[in-house]
Amino acid sequence: MLGRLWRRRPAYGGRWETARLSPVILTVLIAGLAFSTPREIAVSRLLPAAPALAAAMWPVLPTILLGTFCLLTMVTLSFFYTDLGTQYTSAAIIAVTLAAAYASHVRIQREEILFQLRLVADAAQKVLLRPLPRRIEDVEIESLYLAAQEQARIGGDFYEAIGTPYGVRLLIGDVRGKGLSAVGAASAVISCFREAAYDEPDLKGIIHRLETTVTRHSAAFPAHDQPEHFATALLAEIPHGGGRVRLLNCGHPPPMIAHCGKVRVLEPTTASPPLNLAALIGDRYWVDSVALAPGDQLLLYTDGVSETRDHDGQFFPLQEWMEQQGPQPPRELLDRLHRDLLQHGGGKLDDDIAALALRCSGVQDRSAVDRQC
Repeated sequence: MLGRLWRRRPAYGGRWETARLSPVILTVLIAGLAFSTPREIAVSRLLPAAPALAAAMWPVLPTILLGTFCLLTMVTLSFFYTDLGTQYTSAAIIAVTLAAAYASHVRIQREEILFQLRLVADAAQKVLLRPLPRRIEDVEIESLYLAAQEQARIGGDFYEAIGTPYGVRLLIGDVRGKGLSAVGAASAVISCFREAAYDEPDLKGIIHRLETTVTRHSAAFPAHDQPEHFATALLAEIPHGGGRVRLLNCGHPPPMIAHCGKVRVLEPTTASPPLNLAALIGDRYWVDSVALAPGDQLLLYTDGVSETRDHDGQFFPLQEWMEQQGPQPPRELLDRLHRDLLQHGGGKLDDDIAALALRCSGVQDRSAVDRQC
């Protein structure tokens, strides 16, 4: 088990290797100073610090061995300097080494528990946000998910893409709130979408089923830190053969389409209510249809993308950024978005981020596409 824990350490390169050697470096430094400086300075009294430091990064046995080496160093020093208070320093080394060994044992147990929890979280993420196929029919699809908290695995942002008898159907959304309650609501929405996308002939039928699912989930699992669950959602459908994309936007940030080097924000013609708010503001849903030519790129995203702030509080200029990218594969587009979002936010994110990049690659007369541009 100890070997596995050492191999699980993050790959920080030389910095981590140097940190692991720091107890040895500290021991050699203290011993060297103890032998080379006047006995009045009594540098040897710092020797107990070495096993104490080792407890933070070493297993139990190496920690004990280092403490034993420090004790032998102190005994050796006593042959050269008779009035160093060897018995007191030796007792301190023994006590600190025993305490450090116990602390190392507790730390390793907690690391093992944390590792198992992260395995469970990884499995949960694969169920909630399973890897999407890179191509469905004539549509290339890539996804991006970034957690605001570095150690987080899952959150309230969600997406899905499915090939159905009605074409390629996609969902992206964001549940209000954070924590397990948001994860539970997101899981309920995705599970419902995976069934409804195959069964319902139109997007309005899907959204009605998603609305019912969120309402039932909110009633069955009330959140103590918020009055109710609700979620923004965007449904997209690319029929067989392409040529257009249908969009149903329920309070979600509008997607962007890049056509012939021009980027357009696809604002909904009529606003549709977020999930679980239809009873308050009405259940009127509107489906927009937009032309989608081969080579066009479509970017779907959550508000964590457009609302990423820099140190001056300025939002990430998503539309201007999109206009500067030019034609490129969806994976490269999202990789650049990932990099530039982190750069804009100073290396950290204030909210979870999810994005889908699509490119239609259907067969069409290239000269016709050129004339459109």
